Amino acid sequence: MEAPTTDSPVTSPLNAGDGLDAAALVAGLRTYFRSGTTADLNWRRQQLGQLRRMILDNESRFLQALEKDLHKAPQEGFLTEVAGVCGDIDHALKHLKKWVRPRRASTPIVAQPGKSYILPEPLGVVLIIGAWNYPLQLLLSPLVPAIAAGNCAVLKPSELAPATSKLVAELLPRYLDNDAFACVEGAVPETTALLEQRWDHILYTGGGQVGKIVMTAAARHLTPVTLELGGKSPCIVADDANIEVAARRIAWGKFTNAGQTCIAPDYLLCTRATAERLLPEIEKVVREMFGADPRTSSDYGRIVNRRHAERVAAYIADGEVFFGGEVDVENRYVAPTLLRNVGLETAVMQEEIFGPVLPVIELDEFSQAEQFVNERDKPLALYVFTQNEATADRILARCSSGNACINDCMMFMAAHDLPFGGVGPSGIGAYHGEHGFRTFSHYKAVMKRSNIFDLDLRYAPFSARKFKLLRLLR
Repeated sequence: MEAPTTDSPVTSPLNAGDGLDAAALVAGLRTYFRSGTTADLNWRRQQLGQLRRMILDNESRFLQALEKDLHKAPQEGFLTEVAGVCGDIDHALKHLKKWVRPRRASTPIVAQPGKSYILPEPLGVVLIIGAWNYPLQLLLSPLVPAIAAGNCAVLKPSELAPATSKLVAELLPRYLDNDAFACVEGAVPETTALLEQRWDHILYTGGGQVGKIVMTAAARHLTPVTLELGGKSPCIVADDANIEVAARRIAWGKFTNAGQTCIAPDYLLCTRATAERLLPEIEKVVREMFGADPRTSSDYGRIVNRRHAERVAAYIADGEVFFGGEVDVENRYVAPTLLRNVGLETAVMQEEIFGPVLPVIELDEFSQAEQFVNERDKPLALYVFTQNEATADRILARCSSGNACINDCMMFMAAHDLPFGGVGPSGIGAYHGEHGFRTFSHYKAVMKRSNIFDLDLRYAPFSARKFKLLRLLR
């Protein structure tokens, strides 16, 4: 979901330089978990309420931190970060009583009299590693189901969004149960120290290379993982698409947060005839959104740091600029850019772009789109713009992806009952809503037997009569 980083650590109350003892931290949380406090439904509700209060009490400070880290406009920061987390909390509070309820299961005749059910129980102590592109939402949204499921948790915010990281580390102890939750700032050394510990679950949001490191570390303890990664999410525009609507929604999906979104359209797939109509419309929409020079717009974001600005800027040379292409690395600015005539072997078509550069692949025939997608890694998101329901259904049936949206971009994130997660190289596992509760819970199978009656069929000595009855009851 983000490019791997090796940037220098930031100072913090809980980094290794200040004496972080990761083993002691986890041991303390585990002792508290075993006390049973976090399993209490009222405690979970209270902690979720406190998390919501933390965000709303300090909304302006969070929006300022997001502006400082990524030049996010307050409205964008509210929509994509603050409102998202609060929505997750409200949804969890509304449905928590239902989620924790035991689920009935059938009991076979041979186990009668008795009853069977599935009992959700918290996993224990979990680690949540956030990402820099949405440094609030991608850190706190996974915390919501972790709390709802009754776990203790350690949060590791990204060091590349230092203002947001620092603010979360400051506020979390003021609002949440300090015996159950901790925030560890820092970079590679701190993350490494945390990954050496035994966890009951790890949720990581970031790039595939670091995802492999997380999974390798987890394997040493047989710890289950949820990996929210990324990849190259295709945006297929059929010849019959509503071009005006498609252009507006594609531009929003691609250039929000300066393209630093794991589910942003990574490349466009359409016929040459459709490209001739679509690309000028996208350029028009970009001008409407950010003006003739997006550099001067308070609504257009910046690349997170100079190194990533250089990385994204280098992609522009891989094609012919249709519009945009301006770069100011010193100020971390890369203009919204559309590229044509892009070579399929170039870096812009081989790597996740994670920036405001959108290559366009022009097909001879629209039918080639499915094959193009299926010859590549399974993406985190798949977008299809068409007015033909059969076309959309065929692509959904034949092209695998973690998530999909027809005639829009990214909006599935607004549906709390939809799981969010990848497939194959784009991720492992999912969360959001009840799916997040399931991720951070163990669904324990339970059978309760009565002492009133006990069939002797399973006990030796065996006989032909018992064998016959067993065949009838199986």
